[in-house]
Amino acid sequence: MFAVFAAVAGIVMLAEMGDKTQLLVLVLAARYRPWPVFAGIAAAIGVLCLLAAVAGRLVGGLLPETVVRAVAGLLFIGFGVWTWFQRDGDSEEEDEVRESRFGPALTAFGTFFVAELGDKTQIMTMAMAADPGIALAALRRVAPALAAGTGPSGAGGTVAVWLGAWAGMLAVDGAAVALGSVVGKRLPARVIRRVSAAVFVVFGILALASLLIGGG
Repeated sequence: MFAVFAAVAGIVMLAEMGDKTQLLVLVLAARYRPWPVFAGIAAAIGVLCLLAAVAGRLVGGLLPETVVRAVAGLLFIGFGVWTWFQRDGDSEEEDEVRESRFGPALTAFGTFFVAELGDKTQIMTMAMAADPGIALAALRRVAPALAAGTGPSGAGGTVAVWLGAWAGMLAVDGAAVALGSVVGKRLPARVIRRVSAAVFVVFGILALASLLIGGG
């Protein structure tokens, strides 16, 4: 089980590096406190990886790629418009109250979930859950001793893939949260909000554009 966990974690980390969701995490962490953002992202990653691990390749059949892209694009544009027109807090105390109500955590959960749903990392997780041997084959190339045996099957293999994908994504995006929180201390809140809105809208436009270019 550990071999599958380690293999999946490594593969997912490589796949997630440089992904668009890293930019999203940076923006969220720059705008909000890091811990609520981290909590929201961790929860979103856990749910997404669980869906992928349990469903395997079935999710792709139930939710066509065109539908996923269209919904994600529209939601991102909606997030962008809402963020752009959101007013600044009247005082630091009001900001404290807002954050204590877990607004940043829910925002991070929702935006990350939409961004990652149907993304290449989730698709890879589905494939590895359908056949954990895919991950073990990759691990044998770099650490044959760790990949000895055939690996777990059934529920054990699904759990190993789920936890491995969760750990891999959390490691990469957790680092993005740390970096974003440092950047956020050096930029005015209004600038961060405008950048956040622009990023959301651009993501939405790109998702819809790719759908149209692909012929729907």
